[in-house]
Amino acid sequence: MYIVAIGWLYVALMMAITEHNIVAGVATFLLYGAAPVALVLYIMGTPGRRRRRKAEEARAEENAKAGERGPQ
Repeated sequence: MYIVAIGWLYVALMMAITEHNIVAGVATFLLYGAAPVALVLYIMGTPGRRRRRKAEEARAEENAKAGERGPQ
């Protein structure tokens, strides 16, 4: 997944370098490179974030139950 993102950023950077002025180059890189890659990586990372959140909630619930029982 990351190799595709790196490749896309490389291509967007090469496109930005060929622009005639700096503002157009920065806009090209941000709009064709950084923004789409950030959006795709965020969307692709959603299942992992959901899984980590559920694991954390389960761990907190387990700790709460262990706290209710008291030291043994």
